[in-house]
Amino acid sequence: MITKPCVGVLFALCAVAASGVALAAPVECLQLKDGWARLPPSAAMKMTAGYGTIHNTCATAVTLIGARSTVFGDVSLHETTLQGDVSRMQHLHHLVLPAGAAVELKPGGKHLMLMQGKAALKEGQAVPLVLQLEGGGEAAATLQVRKAAP
Repeated sequence: MITKPCVGVLFALCAVAASGVALAAPVECLQLKDGWARLPPSAAMKMTAGYGTIHNTCATAVTLIGARSTVFGDVSLHETTLQGDVSRMQHLHHLVLPAGAAVELKPGGKHLMLMQGKAALKEGQAVPLVLQLEGGGEAAATLQVRKAAP
């Protein structure tokens, strides 16, 4: 005999399964190496940028669609380009990394914008980061707070 609370739980599980919502699966073959975040010039500044090299050692291509951190309210992927003599920054909605490829996040190029900081950063602090992939996978990463590029 199934009790009413069990029926509710079963109904909820079926609804999630039918919706196609993927549970976040860890992706061990995607790694951010030498990750760092620039120390803002002022403790009052609530945003900075994150850099490093993302390596895809997976057997297939992966698509990075976002990121999140417990230290920042908003994390997004951006690219700085030079148009004539003007530097412009634009949001990247996704970044495809072919199997075996690496993409460098660097000043003046692709980078992570870390916005809405929840507290002042300190040099040497580790900033936890989760890279979000198309299909629901996630890869854990860390950014080391530095005054300047390593």
